[in-house]
Amino acid sequence: MTLSLQILTAFLFITATASSPPPSGFTMDLIQRRTNSPSSQRSNTDDQLRSSPYADVVFDNYEYLMKLQIGTPPVEIEAIVDTGSDVIWTQCLPCLNCFNQSNPIFDPSKSSTYKEKQCNTPNDPSCDYELTYADQSYSKGSFASETVTIKSTSGQSYMGKNMHGAFSYCLSPGGASKINFGSNAIVSGNGTVSTPMFLKPGFGFYHLNLDAVSVGETRVETLGTPFHAVDGNMIIDSGSTACSLPTSYCSLVWEAVEKLVTAERVTYADGLLCYKTNTMDVFPVITMHFSGGADLVLDKHNTYISNGHAICLLILCKEEALFGNTAQNNFLVGYDHSSRLISFKPTDCEVAQDIPRDSISAALVLQFNIKFVLFIFVLSLIRL
Repeated sequence: MTLSLQILTAFLFITATASSPPPSGFTMDLIQRRTNSPSSQRSNTDDQLRSSPYADVVFDNYEYLMKLQIGTPPVEIEAIVDTGSDVIWTQCLPCLNCFNQSNPIFDPSKSSTYKEKQCNTPNDPSCDYELTYADQSYSKGSFASETVTIKSTSGQSYMGKNMHGAFSYCLSPGGASKINFGSNAIVSGNGTVSTPMFLKPGFGFYHLNLDAVSVGETRVETLGTPFHAVDGNMIIDSGSTACSLPTSYCSLVWEAVEKLVTAERVTYADGLLCYKTNTMDVFPVITMHFSGGADLVLDKHNTYISNGHAICLLILCKEEALFGNTAQNNFLVGYDHSSRLISFKPTDCEVAQDIPRDSISAALVLQFNIKFVLFIFVLSLIRL
C-alpha cells in the first residue's frame, strides 16, 4: 500500500466537518499483512472493544492497514497504521517513476476538496517534504489538505475534539485487529499498566522511557549506559515489526540471552541472534520495564520468531530504540493525549474481535479535514 497513516497528526488534532451530536467513540477493523503468524495465549477482554462504528483493517508483511477514503468523490485506499511516522502521504497523479501499486493512483484533479498549500515563494521549504525511512526507502512531494472519509455503522457522524485525543489498538498476530477512538479507546481493568508518554519538540513520535530489560531473572539496567534517560528513549512504533535497541545496550541484553540459551547458535546475514532449535522452551522470558512501574512481561511469541530452520530474538541492535508491533501483539495499547499516558493490557486480540455490529445496515460516512501530504513526484514506496 502507498499511504502511511500517522495516528498522531491524523486523529488527535482533527477538525470535524459534521455538525450532528457526536457519540463518544468508535472502532475500526484493521487489516493484517503477514505470512507467518504464531499464536499466543492472553486473557479475553472484549468488553474493552465493545462498540458499533467500524472500518476495515488488514495485515501483510508484518504491517497493519486500515481502509479509508480520500477526496471528493471518495477513493478507497489502504493505509499503514504507523505511530513511528509523522507524515501522511499517498502517491498522486501526475507522478514520475511511481511505484506500480495495485490500487489506482489518486488523481487530485478529480477531487473537489483537494487544496495545495499556498507558498510564500516558489522555493518555500514549508510546501514540500522529503522522507527517508530506516530501510532506505524514501519519498518526496508537496503538502496539501484533503478530506478523509471513514465508513461507519454507528448511524452518526463525528470526529475531532470529541475523541478527547485518545486512541487504542489491539494487534492480533494472525487475524483481524481493531483500532479504537474516543471513549472506546479507554484501557483499564485487571492487568493494565501505564507509562508516561513523551512528545519531544521537533519529533512527531510517541516516546516511552525504558528503564531496564529483564532476561529471565537477569535485569539489565539502562542506568550507567549512554541509553539511560528520564524523558523518553524509545519510540513506540506500530509500523515496525521488531524491537531494536542502541548497540551498546543491546549487546548487554544479547549477552544475557546467550548465557541462558543452551542451543547451538547460528549466524545469518541479517545479524539476528539465532539458535538452531525448533522449540521456544529453551528461551528466557523477556520483560520490558518502562518508567512509572509499567513492567511488560512479553510472551515468547512477542520476542522470538522462527524462520523454519532456527529461532531468532526479535530485538535488533541498531542506532535507535523502537518498540515494534510484534512485541505489542495481544496487548490492548491505549494512547491518552490528555493524561500523557500509554497503557497496556494483556488481551487476546483475535478473540476480542467478535464484537456485535450495529443493527444499522447502511454505512454512514465520517468525514474530517486533515493536513495531507500528497505526492506530485514519488521515487519509492514505504514498507512494501
